[in-house]
Amino acid sequence: MRYMVIVKATKDSEAGILPTADMLNEMGKFNAELVKAGVMLAGEGLSPSSQGTRIRFKGKEKTVIDGPFAETKELVSGFWILQVRSKEEAIEWIKRAPFSEDAEVEIRRISEPEDFGEAFTPQARAEEEKLRQKMGEQAKR
Repeated sequence: MRYMVIVKATKDSEAGILPTADMLNEMGKFNAELVKAGVMLAGEGLSPSSQGTRIRFKGKEKTVIDGPFAETKELVSGFWILQVRSKEEAIEWIKRAPFSEDAEVEIRRISEPEDFGEAFTPQARAEEEKLRQKMGEQAKR
């Protein structure tokens, strides 16, 4: 099972305050543990919402909204994609993350093809597989 670990933004991350060298070193060690264990598929930090844009869709209307965005606690400042056997395993890994006392993360399972039942037809599955292969090729560049 794959899980997305969503790292919530803080006042500091939204202010563009970068982690210290010590914090980066500790997070690098933690990420190395995840990779060595074969559970980390991806992980990145994100720039503050002041550098972001939202696009709101309402019917055929599309509205572009530039950041910054309110409600810091609802914003994302980074993520991991983990492949583990269970949500409990994901929780155990993330409890070891070297966050400061004001951090919060959310762990959510990534939907897999079988989750969509009959609506995900063999033709749709084949198209999805082609896209995944192409993405894998692009990532190697």
